[in-house]
Amino acid sequence: MKYYLIVGEASGDLHASNLMRALKVRDAEAQFRFYGGDLMAAQGGELVRHYREMAYMGFIPVLMHLPTILRGMRECKNDIVGWKPDVLILVDYPGFNLDVAKYIHKNTDIPIYYYISPKTWAWKEYRIKTIRRDVDEMFSILPFEVEFYRKHNYAIHYVGNPCVDAVKDFLDGRVDSSDSAPSVPTIAILAGSRRQEIKDNLKMMLKAASSFENYRLVIAGAPSIEEDYYHRFIPKGMEVEIRFGETYETVLHADAALVTSGTATLETALLRTPQVVCYYTPCGKLVKALRAMLLKVPFISLVNLIAGSEVVPELVADRMTVENICSYLRGILPGGKDRQTMLDGYGRMADILGPAGASERTAELMVKMLSGEECM
Repeated sequence: MKYYLIVGEASGDLHASNLMRALKVRDAEAQFRFYGGDLMAAQGGELVRHYREMAYMGFIPVLMHLPTILRGMRECKNDIVGWKPDVLILVDYPGFNLDVAKYIHKNTDIPIYYYISPKTWAWKEYRIKTIRRDVDEMFSILPFEVEFYRKHNYAIHYVGNPCVDAVKDFLDGRVDSSDSAPSVPTIAILAGSRRQEIKDNLKMMLKAASSFENYRLVIAGAPSIEEDYYHRFIPKGMEVEIRFGETYETVLHADAALVTSGTATLETALLRTPQVVCYYTPCGKLVKALRAMLLKVPFISLVNLIAGSEVVPELVADRMTVENICSYLRGILPGGKDRQTMLDGYGRMADILGPAGASERTAELMVKMLSGEECM
């Protein structure tokens, strides 16, 4: 069968590549064409456009690059129609993907599957109407989404979380050697995967972490960001290491981490490294007020949302200050009063997520559905 996939960022590239690998196991004739990244390209098929060309975040960046984004949408729609896949698989990236889904649903008979749901449960709940109309099957990676969609009379499939798979694969593939562990205590810095996130968060994260003099600081570089960009926000004279392609290794060996909210918070929890979630935004008090009005959920980090309670501290908007970061970080470093409580919370969260195998379960369901077989 022919599979067309669309992702818009690094995490989507990872999870889609694992899904492609699982699809090949169940469909020996699988052909792929996609908007994606290097990991997907390594699985074979045709990379039409790299996600780096489309990854814009925030109102101003999107507005400035609107012609490029709209052109990319048109080209993508035409490419899908021309290739005539057996299924279109959308991975997160709702601003782009839901527009594509609307067009493909209206103009073709191509089945539309969504893997990794848009966060309609957090904001833009009205999107559920579009999903019900344009998306044939939803494959969820967050257990609490099942009840949310059920309230809206839309049945979905919870398949487990691919971060569990990714972390398990990483841990299983490591050479168990103490030589790879750092010789000095370490604080990991994960400042986001987009330029705006790094610009808003990194300098304050580094200032707070550097106050713990006995710890070295290691930035886990995002794959779509060049090293020079990080140096813009590192104070002169501060010793900071930047590592690319070693995020899991960096987090695993860190004593604690400062993490910008996103998939990285969940991955850090699965690697059992205590963390403080940091997400600064300009006009913090205004953002705080708007958050209370617009957000439908009590937390922003996946760790807390899955656990249903505050396992990790969330320093968002005006709560993110150097003083607050230092206070919470002190509590989770070795010997800190909050460290074991957080690690226990990680265990409860992992139990809720369930075992590894999300990619395999999703691939099995998709192939059965496309083949006309009955599914549970």
